[in-house]
Amino acid sequence: MLKSRTAIASMIIILVVLIDQAVKIWIKTHFYLGEDLQIFSWFHLYFIENNGMAFGMELGSKLALTLFRIVAVGFLIWYIIRIRALRSVPAGYIICLAFVTAGAAGNIFDCVFYGLIFNNPMPPQVATIFPEAGGYAPLFLGKVVDMLYFPLFSFVWPDWIPFVGGQEFLFFQPIFNIADAAISCGIIALILFYHRYILGPKALAELPDRH
Repeated sequence: MLKSRTAIASMIIILVVLIDQAVKIWIKTHFYLGEDLQIFSWFHLYFIENNGMAFGMELGSKLALTLFRIVAVGFLIWYIIRIRALRSVPAGYIICLAFVTAGAAGNIFDCVFYGLIFNNPMPPQVATIFPEAGGYAPLFLGKVVDMLYFPLFSFVWPDWIPFVGGQEFLFFQPIFNIADAAISCGIIALILFYHRYILGPKALAELPDRH
């Protein structure tokens, strides 16, 4: 059981990170910033870059956030290693944690390395990987690549509704990437199906044996 759980968690993390990075690198080297390719009316490839910071905080704060994310991923990996052999913990819980870990690691890779390995040309030029002149930012200060856009439906709020009356509402408005999807799916599944297991290793070890 220990080996199979370790293999499954490792495979999920490796595959999600590889797929996430392959898509991001392809988008980065084939789309210019802001390019929008409509695949279906409800699905676009829309290339944007995200600083990963709320409210336009400064670079020092961005560096601190990147370092915090690295520590968080390290903790998640440690946590998975600690609980993987506990018979009281279902495999699905470990799988969800692996998806969250993989998604966080995928976005961390952007922040840590993309500033070094890509340039940042003005549209409509596309970025070059490993440019001779060097990258667009120092280590840890790269931008996260987003591209998945699902404008599923929209409507206009009635005029009588305060604050939003007369404004258009679009679902789903955020543009995201595969790493974001892995994090979101993992967290939602944890909350819906495995919330009772969100405990420390000692508390998990004291749960009744599931087998």
